[in-house]
Amino acid sequence: LIQCCYLEIESEINFGTVIANSKIISKEISISNHGSSSGTFKISYDGVVLLNIEPTSGVVEPNSVKMVKVDICSDVPRIIKEVIKVELEGHDCTEVWIKAVVVEQILKVLGVSCGNILECINFGPVYFGSSKTEQISLYNESPECMDWVAVLQDNAIGGEMGTDLQRSADAALQDLSFKNRTRNVDTSTLILCIPDQGTLLPYEKSLVTLCFSPKKFKRDFGVNDSSQKQDYVLFLRFETVGNKNGYLQALSDGATAIAMNHPPHVELALTGSGLPVMLTFNPGPVIKFMDCFQGEQPQVLCTLKNESEYLSVTFSFRKTAHFNISPEKGKIKKKSVKDVIFSFSPHQLGIFKVKQVVDIIGMGLEKNNLQVLKTKSFHQIYLSFIGVCKSKRKKILFKINPGITPMISNATGQFVADGTGQCTDTAPVAILKSTQTQIHTHQINRNCEGDALTAFPNDRAASIRPSEWNKKYRTIFTKTERYNYIDPEFAYTECERLSKEAHKEYYADFISSLRQHRLQKDAARQFYVYNNSVNIGLKPAEGLMSPKISITDFHKEKLQFKMLPLDEHRLLTSRKLAAIGSKSSIKEIWSGLSAMPSSTQEKEDCSLTLTSKQLHQIFIGPSTMDFGDVCVYSTTARKLHIINNLLVHIWIQIEIEIDELQQTSPLSQVVPPLTKTHIPVVFETSTLGMFKRSFTYTINNQHLGHVLVVAKAVSVELELSAREVILNPIPGYLAETEFRTTVRLYNPRNHPAEFTWKPIITERGTAFSIQPAKGFVEAYRDLECEVVWHPGFNSPEVGEFNLCVRKGNTIKIKCFAKVTIH
Repeated sequence: LIQCCYLEIESEINFGTVIANSKIISKEISISNHGSSSGTFKISYDGVVLLNIEPTSGVVEPNSVKMVKVDICSDVPRIIKEVIKVELEGHDCTEVWIKAVVVEQILKVLGVSCGNILECINFGPVYFGSSKTEQISLYNESPECMDWVAVLQDNAIGGEMGTDLQRSADAALQDLSFKNRTRNVDTSTLILCIPDQGTLLPYEKSLVTLCFSPKKFKRDFGVNDSSQKQDYVLFLRFETVGNKNGYLQALSDGATAIAMNHPPHVELALTGSGLPVMLTFNPGPVIKFMDCFQGEQPQVLCTLKNESEYLSVTFSFRKTAHFNISPEKGKIKKKSVKDVIFSFSPHQLGIFKVKQVVDIIGMGLEKNNLQVLKTKSFHQIYLSFIGVCKSKRKKILFKINPGITPMISNATGQFVADGTGQCTDTAPVAILKSTQTQIHTHQINRNCEGDALTAFPNDRAASIRPSEWNKKYRTIFTKTERYNYIDPEFAYTECERLSKEAHKEYYADFISSLRQHRLQKDAARQFYVYNNSVNIGLKPAEGLMSPKISITDFHKEKLQFKMLPLDEHRLLTSRKLAAIGSKSSIKEIWSGLSAMPSSTQEKEDCSLTLTSKQLHQIFIGPSTMDFGDVCVYSTTARKLHIINNLLVHIWIQIEIEIDELQQTSPLSQVVPPLTKTHIPVVFETSTLGMFKRSFTYTINNQHLGHVLVVAKAVSVELELSAREVILNPIPGYLAETEFRTTVRLYNPRNHPAEFTWKPIITERGTAFSIQPAKGFVEAYRDLECEVVWHPGFNSPEVGEFNLCVRKGNTIKIKCFAKVTIH
C-alpha cells in the first residue's frame, strides 16, 4: 500500500548489420515505470563510440514510459559492443549493451554457372562487324539497397585498343601513330552492357549481359593489314551511386582538390580479338562462263577456303537472275574448304555481267535497338559473273511466190520463206507516206492530203479495222481513199473519247500535284533543319570548296575528345566523364542562382526523375566535411561543392535541423547544366568536445543524400616557440646594458586569442619583462614578443612567466640571463 516506483529498462539495443556510409543511425530504448510514484534515472557512459545519448537523466512518471535516444555513426567498418550504465531509482546499477555490426558496401561480379568471383572475361576471337555475348552476375553483398552504374575505363593503364599483342616490341614501336589514333576512338561502341545501371536489393543477384563488337581500325597508308588480328584489353568498372567519399575534399585554405579515389567499386577486365573474314574463292573473284545457247547450262566448280585459324565462317549467296548456285548457303570450319557449283542458266539472249553478293552470317546488334542481338549479315564479299547467251543459226530456204498473198509476205510477194513459223491471228498493216511515191496515181487524187497514209495491198484482212479513227488510208497505186468500217458496238463515241481524255488529264494533274506537295515538304524539312540562330535557314557551306589539308598539318593538329551528349544506350566512359567534368569546372558560378525553379525549362528539368547514370554525373561533396579543431563561440565555414555534369537543370534542397549549422545559407539552389557552384556550410558551437552530425539533401525533390559533419570543439589556445629562453649580452655593448631576446606566439586555432604575460614573483623579485605584456593573436597568425633582462646589483638571473590565454590555456616560460665576468 506504500507508494513507490518500479523502473525497468531494456537490457540491449541491437542496431543489426549496417553499411559504412558515414550516416548517423538512431535507436530508442524505453524506461518503463510500473509503480505508483515517479522515479528518477541517470545514464553514464565513458566510451568514445556512442555519439549521443539523450536524455542522460530524468524522471519517469507513474505508469508511463520514457524514451532514450542513442546515436551511432557508421563511418568505418567495425563491431560495436558498448555498455552504458543506468542508475534506476530503487534498483542497483543496470548495464545496457549497445551492439551493431558496421560492414562495407560490397559489390561482386560472379560467374553465372560457377558462382565464383570473376576478374576477367575473355571473349576470344570475334569477326569484325559481328558480336559476341557473355553473361555475369552482380551480387550486392550488403544489408542495404544499392544503385549501381557501369563505367568503361577507356584511359586505364594496361588498356589496349586494336593492338596485335603477338607482335614484337620493335614492330609495336614502329606503329605508334596507330596507337595514338585509337586513343580518340569511342570505346562505348565496342562494349555494350545490358543493363548498364540498376538497383540491387540486399543480398540480391542480377544478371548482366556483356556484348563485344570489335571495329577494325585502319592503319597508315601502304600497310597491308587485310589479315591483321587486333587485340583489345578494356576495363569495366561497376560503381555504386551516391557515395562520393574522397572525390571532393575541401582543403584548409579553401581550395578544392579533386582526388581520383572512387566510391566502392569492382573492376572487371575484358579481353578479346577482332579478326577479318578470310574467305577466298578459287577461281575468283571474276568468274567467266563458257558461251552457250538458250537452254544450255554451263557450270563452274569453285572452291571456298576459310583461311582463318580461329573461327569458322557461315556464308550465304544472294539470288541472282540467270545464275544458280549450289549450295546457296553453308558453313566452313577453320582451315577447311568447301566446293560450290556456279551455273549459268540464261533466259534470254545477250551478254550478262552480274555482281554476285556473298553474305557472311553472324550475330550482330540491331541498328534501332542496341539491346537486341540477332543473326544477320555483317560482311559482304563481291564476285563478278560473266556469261554470254548466243542465238542458234537456222538455215532458211526460199521459193518463188509469183502471186500476191493476203497473208504475211514481203512487199512484192517474192522469195517467201518456207517454214517461217506460225502466223498470228492479227495481220499487220504495212503503211508508208503517200508522198513518197507517185506511181499510177490517179489524176483525181493528185492533190490529196500529204499526211494521208497508204496501205499495202496485202492488208485486206485488217482493212475494216482502222488503227486510228481520224486517219485516212489510201491505196498504194491510185491513191484512192480506202473504206474503213467502224463497228458501233465496240468503238468509242465522241463523248466517251472526250471523257477518256479528261480522265487521263485529271490523273496527270493529280500526280503532278502530289510531286509538287512532296517537293514543298522536303524544302520545308530542309529549312527547319537549318532554321537556327547560326544558319538562319541556309545550308552551311553550300557551294563552297573545302580547304585542302596536308598530312603534316593533320599530324600537327591536336586531337581532342569531343564532348557530346551522353547516349542512354551507350556506356559511360571515364574520358567522357572527365571531358564533361572539366567543362563544368570552368563554368563556375558563385552567386545569383535561383532558389526555386522559375522558368518553364527549369520547372520541366527539375521535375525529372534521374536515372542512376545521371545521378552518377552529379557530384555533391565532400560527403564527410571535417572542420578539424574549431574554437567554441567561433564561426567556421566549409564549401559544399555541387557539380552538375548533366545537360539539364537540377534542384538542390538542404534540410538542416542541427543547431550548430543553422547559419548555413542558402538551403536551396537551382544549378544550371554543366555548372559548378558551392554552398558555404557554417559551423558554430558553444560545447567542448567531439561533434558528429549529418544533414540530408534532395535532388529534384526526389533523390536523397546525406553529408556527415565532423568537428572537434576546443578552447582558445596559444603555443610558444620555446619554453626556455637564454638572454645573451649584445657584443660590443657594456655589461650593464640590457639583455634581449625574442619569443614567438603561435595561434593554431580559428579564433583570435587574448593573452597576458604574468610574471612569477619570487623573494628576490624579478628582473625580466616581456613586451607586449598583453594583446591579441589573430587566428592562424603569430606574434613576436621581446624578453628583456634588466641587470642590477641584486638582479636575479632566472625568471618565470605565465602566458595566460583568456578562456584558454596557460603556459609557463623560463628565462635565463647569461652573464659573463671578465
